[in-house]
Amino acid sequence: MKWRVSIRPKAKADLVRARDWYETQCAGLGDEFLVAVAECLLRLEANPEHFSFYHLGFRRALTRRFPYKLFFRIEGDAVIVFRILHGAQDHPHKLDE
Repeated sequence: MKWRVSIRPKAKADLVRARDWYETQCAGLGDEFLVAVAECLLRLEANPEHFSFYHLGFRRALTRRFPYKLFFRIEGDAVIVFRILHGAQDHPHKLDE
C-alpha cells in the first residue's frame, strides 16, 4: 500500500518552533533537526503500522538524534501527523488540544 503523509497546522507550528530553538543554540542545528524529522516522515510513509498506539488512537514515532516524537493517526491510506513534540512535554495534554 502507498501511504500519503500529511502534516496538520499545529504540527507545522511545532516544527517551526523547534527548528528555530535549535538554530538559536547553534547555527545549522535547526536544519539538522529538520533532516531528522524528514527521515522520521519517510519511515512513516514506508510503514506507519509499525508504530504502536500511544494515546487516544494516536501512534508515535521517535526521531533519531533529537528527543522529539511525531504523533499521528492512520486514516485509510493517509498518515496524518497532528503534533511534533519534545519528549519532555505533556503529550496527552497537548494531544487533547
